[in-house]
Amino acid sequence: MIGPSGIESVAVLTPFGGELEAYRSFEPIVRVGIQFAATALVSMIVLGLAQTYSRQAVSKSRQSPVISLCVGLPSLLVVGGLASTGYLIVDTDIGIFFGIPMVILGAVVLPAATAIGCIATGRTVASRLGDSRLVTGLLVGALACGVAGLSLPATAALLGLAGALGIGASIRVLFGTAGTTRPGDRTVPPANKV
Repeated sequence: MIGPSGIESVAVLTPFGGELEAYRSFEPIVRVGIQFAATALVSMIVLGLAQTYSRQAVSKSRQSPVISLCVGLPSLLVVGGLASTGYLIVDTDIGIFFGIPMVILGAVVLPAATAIGCIATGRTVASRLGDSRLVTGLLVGALACGVAGLSLPATAALLGLAGALGIGASIRVLFGTAGTTRPGDRTVPPANKV
C-alpha cells in the first residue's frame, strides 16, 4: 500500500507493533554492535547496583547450572507471561492498575536475569581459556550475545538460555538463605550417610 508520502508502507502483523521487523531490517553487523553494547551496559548496571547479590547469583549458576535451569525455565515463562499479559491489557480499563505493574516487573527482572546468565556463561567459557575473572566473563558473555546477533534464532536461543539460567540462579540465591545452615538441623540425613 502506498502512503501519503509516496513510500510503500508495509503493515506488520506482530503482537508488539512491528519492533521485531524493524530490528530485523538492520544490517547484521549493526545488530551485533547493538547486542554487544546493550548486553555489556545492562551487565555493568546489574553488577554495579546489586554487587553482592549478582556475584552470588553468577557463582551459583556456575556451580550447578542444571538446577538453575530447572528452576529458571518455569520462572522465566511465568515472568514473561505476566509481562506479556500486562502489555496486552494496558489499554483496557483494568490495565492501569494491573497491567503497568506487570510490565514493570518484566522490564526489571528479565534484563537483570538475562545479564546474570550472560555473565555466568561468559565466565564459564573464559575459565576454560584460563581466566575466570568477573570482568572477563562480562566481556565474553557480551561478545557471545553480540555474535548471536548475526542470526535472530540464535539470539532468541541464547537470550532464552541466559534468562532461564540467570533467573534460576537469582531465585536460588534469594531463597537459599532460608535453608538449614548446620547439618544437625536436617530432618533427613545427607545422601552420603544413608
